[in-house]
Amino acid sequence: MKRELTNVMTGKMEAGVLRRKASLAIAAALIALSLMGCGGSSEGNGSAGTAAAQTTEAQASETGEEENKAADKDTETAAEASESSYSIGIGQFAEHGSLDNCREGFLIGLAEEGIVEGENLTVEYDNANADGSIATQIMQSYVGADVDLICAIATPMAQSAYAVTRDTEIPVIYTAVTDPGAAELVKEDGSSVGNITGTSDKLPVEEQLEMIRAILPEAKVLGILYTTSEANSEASVAEYKELAPDYGFEIYEIGIGTQADIPLAADTMLEKADCITMITDNTVVASLPVILNKAEAKKIPVFGSEVEQVRKGCVAAMGLDYIELGKQTGRMAAKVLKGEAEASEMSYELIEGASFFGNSAAAAKLGIELPAEYAESGEVFDSISE
Repeated sequence: MKRELTNVMTGKMEAGVLRRKASLAIAAALIALSLMGCGGSSEGNGSAGTAAAQTTEAQASETGEEENKAADKDTETAAEASESSYSIGIGQFAEHGSLDNCREGFLIGLAEEGIVEGENLTVEYDNANADGSIATQIMQSYVGADVDLICAIATPMAQSAYAVTRDTEIPVIYTAVTDPGAAELVKEDGSSVGNITGTSDKLPVEEQLEMIRAILPEAKVLGILYTTSEANSEASVAEYKELAPDYGFEIYEIGIGTQADIPLAADTMLEKADCITMITDNTVVASLPVILNKAEAKKIPVFGSEVEQVRKGCVAAMGLDYIELGKQTGRMAAKVLKGEAEASEMSYELIEGASFFGNSAAAAKLGIELPAEYAESGEVFDSISE
């Protein structure tokens, strides 16, 4: 739309310049004829008339060049204005700390690249509250508004964004998508399926298992709650089941359909599991306080997958920093908005490394001591936040 607007403006300016040139040329010719008529047949007067006409034409030419330059400058200014202000839609699948941090980091990443909300960026933000049909409606509204770019936070939102925008020219940048392959957002060779790319929050599963074993040397059954409709969750559970035997764990998983299933599923799990590990499942994470309350009553440790879950009462996590993940995503989006790259040509990116986060207050409630080698190398919180 912006390119079309610039072309229309340029055409109008060029047409105006041509009309002014024509008017000046006619005026010059009339002046020359008038001067020649006044001079009669005298050679001297004829020469004077010719000189006057040439002078007038030169002035007209100079004026035309100046107007051309002014028109070109106006065109450049219009083009720059068109290209330096942007509108984006940010769709977030659920309301919880890690996804909130993704959104915050995304805007920081854009700002670091000179694209700042309230200055040259207009942002429309919506939350689907873990409802797939609402996610689709949000994406349809962004297409209707003809935004310059969509940021989709979490796997279900990214899938909705791709489904709705595939027949448009609107690029999609996603974040917090655990497995873009399982979500069918990339082809088998890792290239994008369309005008969509972003960042993955793939969990450091092996590091998490190693940490849990160090904290709970006697534990045998590791419980995982997950949503069966989230492709990212199924991929994480599969990886846990593959690696768990190497660390002496048996995985006990329970799949749920909606958030309403979680209380009963948690009660069932706590009868069998020695501990629970959270994954980046949006529906389950949104119910973390319920799970933590039930687990504390049973004296069962819960391990998180990122820093916000640990702040809220999980014992520990070898997790991700979602602010940094968001920043990384924002920098990718800036390249697309500035025309430096096409989303379809950019490979999705992984956040590098995992960090230890511990909560000494949550551990103390369960009579657990965090290993010094982890506590000294990571970040430990001494209170539980709301």
